[in-house]
Amino acid sequence: MASSSRPFWTVLTKRLASAATIALLLGMTPLLSGTSAASAARPSPCRNDPTARLSTVPSPEAILGFPLGVGQERVVTNDEVRTYLGAVDSASNRVVTGVLATSVLGQPLPYAVVSNERNVRPAALRKIADDVRDLRDPRRTSARTAARTAKDSPAIVWVTANVHGGEKSGADAALKTLYELAAGLSCAVEQRNDNLVTIIVPTQNPDGRDATRRQNEFGFDLNRDWFARTQQETDGKLELLRRYPPQVFIDAHEMGGREYFFPPNADPIHHEIAGEAVDWINRIGEANKAGFGFNGACDETVTTECYFNYDTYDMFFMGYGDTVPTTGFGAAGMTYEKGSASAVADRVQQQFNTQWSTLGWAATNKHEVLSGYFDIWTDALAQGRAGTLEPNEVVQPTNEVQFPVPDIKIRSYFLLPDRQLADVRQLVERLRRMDVEVYEVQQPTRVPTARVFGGRTATNLTVPKGAYWIPMDQPQKHWIQAIMGEDPYVPFPYFYDVSSWSNPLLMGVSTIYTADNVRPKAELVRKISGGRVASTWPWGSYTYPLDSAAAAEFTFTLLGRGVPLVRDLKTSRVAIPANKLSRTVDELAESLGVSLSPGGRPTGTPLALPEVGLFQGTGISTTSGSHGEARYVLGKRWGLDLTPVTTADINDNTDAFTGRTVLLVPDGSSATGGLTAAGQANLRDWIAQGHTYIGLRNEGTRVARAAGLTSTTEKTKPADYLVIGSHLRVDVDHDSPVALGRPAEDFEFNNGDPILNPSTTGTNVLSYPAGDTFWANGYTVGEDTLKGTAAVVDEPTGAGRAVLFAFNPLFRAYNENGLHLVANALLYPAGAPTAPDARRAPGIDPARASAAAAPVAADLGGGWRPITIEVAAGDLSRTRAVVERFTTDARTSAQGGSAYVVIPNPQGLQVDEHPFARDLVRALNAAKVPLRSVVG
Repeated sequence: MASSSRPFWTVLTKRLASAATIALLLGMTPLLSGTSAASAARPSPCRNDPTARLSTVPSPEAILGFPLGVGQERVVTNDEVRTYLGAVDSASNRVVTGVLATSVLGQPLPYAVVSNERNVRPAALRKIADDVRDLRDPRRTSARTAARTAKDSPAIVWVTANVHGGEKSGADAALKTLYELAAGLSCAVEQRNDNLVTIIVPTQNPDGRDATRRQNEFGFDLNRDWFARTQQETDGKLELLRRYPPQVFIDAHEMGGREYFFPPNADPIHHEIAGEAVDWINRIGEANKAGFGFNGACDETVTTECYFNYDTYDMFFMGYGDTVPTTGFGAAGMTYEKGSASAVADRVQQQFNTQWSTLGWAATNKHEVLSGYFDIWTDALAQGRAGTLEPNEVVQPTNEVQFPVPDIKIRSYFLLPDRQLADVRQLVERLRRMDVEVYEVQQPTRVPTARVFGGRTATNLTVPKGAYWIPMDQPQKHWIQAIMGEDPYVPFPYFYDVSSWSNPLLMGVSTIYTADNVRPKAELVRKISGGRVASTWPWGSYTYPLDSAAAAEFTFTLLGRGVPLVRDLKTSRVAIPANKLSRTVDELAESLGVSLSPGGRPTGTPLALPEVGLFQGTGISTTSGSHGEARYVLGKRWGLDLTPVTTADINDNTDAFTGRTVLLVPDGSSATGGLTAAGQANLRDWIAQGHTYIGLRNEGTRVARAAGLTSTTEKTKPADYLVIGSHLRVDVDHDSPVALGRPAEDFEFNNGDPILNPSTTGTNVLSYPAGDTFWANGYTVGEDTLKGTAAVVDEPTGAGRAVLFAFNPLFRAYNENGLHLVANALLYPAGAPTAPDARRAPGIDPARASAAAAPVAADLGGGWRPITIEVAAGDLSRTRAVVERFTTDARTSAQGGSAYVVIPNPQGLQVDEHPFARDLVRALNAAKVPLRSVVG
């Protein structure tokens, strides 16, 4: 075997642990132990009887008091999940268990590793994981070694479930799968255990499971968190994936109705997903068809307890539990969805049937899969060296590629260090934690031809020392392009999530890419850079630029610890007195990528920790969306105390409201927040005293408008307007402190947000360019409507201000340039601006009064967006007839030869949780109505 620098992984050992002990375990700590003497001997030969099982391994019924699948009357609780895992682990020498993470509320996320008794021994399990990891790097693994691994090693298959807390049947089925693998004596079980190491994660979201809620405790959809890893449940799971990289990955869900979905998938599929993985996914689909049972395939007459494929569930956005295992780990990543209206027994049994069929296929084809797994990484290396991108393809038989990947080559990305350096370093760490090799440039390097993010080009560009170089000729080429790419190049306009997640654009960092074969003098990054770069005088200071989300986190943490800070309002540099730089502060700066430079005596405007009120009044969901994102970003990461403020608090002027220095109003469904005329007057008076109102997206801007705090109005969206989670260039006005530390041109994320006409009574901090510098990526239609409009405004009232975001800057906590803007608004300097401002006169400005009196736009999309279906204008009547079977609230319009059907979605539900969106699209397809685009 070729030499390798493998990470050392602690191998699981078995030991008993009480439930209380389990709750305290962190990371990859082993959970349970003990091998039953009765189960030590491996029965041989295997049996043809599928019901033959070891009597020493407890059945679900013996521990839970009821069977799983057929005969089951209720779902399993979290405590029962843990209890059953422990019981099986204690009784079976085929199983070891552990904890991959803890939830927000401190619950363990247990997992089980199942195989034959030889494979789960510590040394053997370590070798299997090492050998499979080595397949991912053909530079250190020869073809001969790879062939031997494919012949001798088991493949690794993951069975996960319950990432959405209310979707519970997959977890119960995973326990049934665990039992069969641990206790079964049949030849089918032996084949699976001999040829596979199966990782079972019954619940990825225990807090959501307890609450029967899709989201985790912070209101995050964990099935959108995979690339950013903001939530601890996701982060621990990905670290375990790096330990045991899968070749097959099941993510078991539930949906509406009584049907079942398993792949083949719907379009679009991201172009960087390897063909081998798509082939495996489709062939596993055939195995699932054969093993599904019940009523077989759905058709016009069979509509319950049946399966369907090629519909709704795509593989495009790089935040899903199928796309990330597939693109980042080379697995056949698959979403399985069971209709939640079925009886518990049917839900669990069908989930088990597909899990069991998938394991059977993987066991039968493990040699081919491991051989193909090596080929995936070999091909990625070759593509990276050549600079080639994978082409766009479609998988649904009736679709054709509408948007091909452009004919460009990419051999390198460079992250430039000229600004937002701490966020640049955080991006480097995000890449490294997905096994991407990143290098720090040691001397200036000339790039003959470069593409600059934002649609521009440059020639003979000099990349400075300190930049970060990401060469594409490495095994993770597919993953690099998938999350770094300036555009994801959607092949077909069906969208169930966002159309852009380019990490450099989300972070707003300077980035270029090139087809040139440049090889700078550079060193592999092995740890994050940051902290003190040199010493200063005892009376001096250490300074850093507050120009990034990471620097904002550092700032709030220091303020929370009582460290005095001052900020230069021209340069946005913050100074720390030299005598306050302790070892822990230095280590914190290093962990966040913040460099501390020596400076003179600290001078500038003092920074104060804000007293933040978080609005949870009329129209606000406290279990999802930007309210939860605020609790996570401001509360957990930035350490701010958030006081709940209700509608009644503002209407009645209670201490909960008046005692705050900042009020943050998240996105929601109300245009007034329920404020009375007295409450609106109270809000204006409170701001005039020198306080800050921060309003996000729909409700945050509309409450401000209704209260007479802004002259912005909402511009009507044309019928064909679609901006589906895209990035756009914005111009930055530095007259407002909200813009401190941002570049003159920046990028912001827009997800069908309200379009704000510019303010005439405040500063338009971010505006979409009106001229030819306007630029957008992702999938947009009619985006020119945004030209000249405002994305962020700073509206003064008395000594205070309202800072209004047309978009959600806290979106999924991965929009780092938006987070920095929120930090600037929270730290808005008292009394700024100092010059007299006529706009701060008492009373309501006439322009603001006029804006408040304007009609309020209908809330069609809630915290997400409405469902929009585009068809040919001539197909509108047929389309309307189908739509009316599902809803009478749809709005229709026509423009440019297309007709648009807009279905209100005031609860902000995504397609996979919407009560009829999926069925509607299928009905339109069944009626043979050609769909030009679908946006949900």
